Amino acid sequence: MIFHVLPLDDWLADPGRPYAPPTLARDGFVHCSADEAGTLAVADGFYRDVPGPLMALMIDEAALKVMVRWEAADPAPPPGVAPGTLFPHVYGHIDRSAVVGMLEVQRDARGRATALNVWS
Repeated sequence: MIFHVLPLDDWLADPGRPYAPPTLARDGFVHCSADEAGTLAVADGFYRDVPGPLMALMIDEAALKVMVRWEAADPAPPPGVAPGTLFPHVYGHIDRSAVVGMLEVQRDARGRATALNVWS
Protein backbone atom coordinates (compact mmCIF):
# COMPACT_ATOMS: atom_id res chain seq x y z
CA MET A 1 0.00 0.00 0.00
CA ILE A 2 1.27 3.46 -0.90
CA PHE A 3 -0.35 6.81 -0.17
CA HIS A 4 -0.89 10.05 -2.10
CA VAL A 5 -2.05 13.31 -0.50
CA LEU A 6 -4.50 15.52 -2.39
CA PRO A 7 -7.37 17.94 -1.87
CA LEU A 8 -10.70 16.12 -2.05
CA ASP A 9 -11.88 18.49 -4.81
CA ASP A 10 -9.00 17.32 -7.02
CA TRP A 11 -10.09 13.68 -6.66
CA LEU A 12 -13.73 14.53 -7.40
CA ALA A 13 -12.99 16.83 -10.37
CA ASP A 14 -13.06 14.17 -13.12
CA PRO A 15 -14.24 10.82 -11.72
CA GLY A 16 -14.41 9.14 -15.13
CA ARG A 17 -10.69 9.50 -15.82
CA PRO A 18 -7.49 8.22 -14.23
CA TYR A 19 -6.11 10.63 -11.63
CA ALA A 20 -3.23 12.85 -12.67
CA PRO A 21 -2.11 15.69 -10.38
CA PRO A 22 -0.29 18.74 -11.81
CA THR A 23 2.98 17.35 -10.44
CA LEU A 24 2.83 14.51 -12.98
CA ALA A 25 3.32 16.97 -15.84
CA ARG A 26 5.84 19.05 -13.88
CA ASP A 27 7.96 16.32 -12.26
CA GLY A 28 7.19 13.33 -14.48
CA PHE A 29 5.72 11.28 -11.64
CA VAL A 30 3.10 11.30 -8.90
CA HIS A 31 4.58 11.82 -5.43
CA CYS A 32 3.54 9.16 -2.92
CA SER A 33 4.49 8.01 0.57
CA ALA A 34 5.26 4.59 1.93
CA ASP A 35 3.34 4.75 5.19
CA GLU A 36 0.93 6.79 7.28
CA ALA A 37 3.69 8.63 9.18
CA GLY A 38 5.29 9.78 5.95
CA THR A 39 1.89 10.73 4.58
CA LEU A 40 1.22 12.95 7.60
CA ALA A 41 4.66 14.55 7.20
CA VAL A 42 3.93 15.31 3.54
CA ALA A 43 0.48 16.71 4.37
CA ASP A 44 1.93 18.87 7.12
CA GLY A 45 4.94 20.03 5.13
CA PHE A 46 3.32 20.78 1.80
CA TYR A 47 -0.46 21.08 2.24
CA ARG A 48 -0.89 23.04 5.47
CA ASP A 49 -2.44 26.05 3.71
CA VAL A 50 -4.62 24.11 1.27
CA PRO A 51 -8.29 24.86 2.02
CA GLY A 52 -11.01 22.24 2.24
CA PRO A 53 -10.85 18.54 3.00
CA LEU A 54 -7.45 16.94 2.48
CA MET A 55 -7.29 13.25 1.66
CA ALA A 56 -4.76 10.44 1.36
CA LEU A 57 -5.42 7.91 -1.38
CA MET A 58 -4.64 4.33 -0.40
CA ILE A 59 -3.14 2.83 -3.55
CA ASP A 60 -2.49 -0.83 -4.25
CA GLU A 61 0.93 -0.55 -5.84
CA ALA A 62 0.57 -3.96 -7.52
CA ALA A 63 -2.64 -2.84 -9.26
CA LEU A 64 -1.00 0.13 -10.99
CA LYS A 65 -0.36 -0.25 -14.71
CA VAL A 66 2.63 2.09 -14.67
CA MET A 67 6.11 1.94 -13.17
CA VAL A 68 6.70 2.78 -9.51
CA ARG A 69 10.23 3.68 -8.45
CA TRP A 70 11.34 4.03 -4.84
CA GLU A 71 13.56 7.10 -4.83
CA ALA A 72 14.99 9.68 -2.47
CA ALA A 73 13.09 12.92 -1.98
CA ASP A 74 14.49 15.80 -4.01
CA PRO A 75 15.76 18.12 -2.67
CA ALA A 76 14.96 16.80 0.83
CA PRO A 77 12.26 14.85 2.64
CA PRO A 78 9.56 16.77 4.51
CA PRO A 79 10.29 17.75 8.12
CA GLY A 80 10.03 14.75 10.41
CA VAL A 81 11.18 12.23 7.79
CA ALA A 82 14.74 10.92 8.03
CA PRO A 83 17.24 11.80 5.31
CA GLY A 84 17.70 8.91 2.92
CA THR A 85 14.08 7.77 3.22
CA LEU A 86 12.83 6.43 -0.10
CA PHE A 87 9.46 7.51 -1.49
CA PRO A 88 7.37 5.70 -4.10
CA HIS A 89 7.11 7.75 -7.28
CA VAL A 90 4.40 6.66 -9.71
CA TYR A 91 5.48 7.30 -13.31
CA GLY A 92 2.08 7.82 -14.87
CA HIS A 93 -1.60 8.25 -14.10
CA ILE A 94 -3.18 6.53 -11.13
CA ASP A 95 -5.94 4.21 -12.27
CA ARG A 96 -8.92 4.68 -9.98
CA SER A 97 -9.30 0.91 -9.75
CA ALA A 98 -5.91 0.82 -7.95
CA VAL A 99 -7.27 3.10 -5.21
CA VAL A 100 -8.59 0.80 -2.50
CA GLY A 101 -9.62 3.49 -0.02
CA MET A 102 -9.18 7.04 1.20
CA LEU A 103 -8.19 8.51 4.52
CA GLU A 104 -9.06 12.03 5.61
CA VAL A 105 -6.20 14.11 6.94
CA GLN A 106 -7.25 15.64 10.24
CA ARG A 107 -5.78 19.08 10.85
CA ASP A 108 -5.60 21.26 13.93
CA ALA A 109 -6.58 24.94 14.07
CA ARG A 110 -3.18 25.93 12.63
CA GLY A 111 -3.54 23.56 9.69
CA ARG A 112 -1.03 20.98 10.95
CA ALA A 113 -1.74 17.38 9.96
CA THR A 114 -2.40 15.39 13.11
CA ALA A 115 -4.04 12.09 12.09
CA LEU A 116 -5.47 10.02 9.26
CA ASN A 117 -9.04 8.79 9.63
CA VAL A 118 -11.09 6.45 7.47
CA TRP A 119 -13.28 8.55 5.18
CA SER A 120 -16.82 7.52 4.49
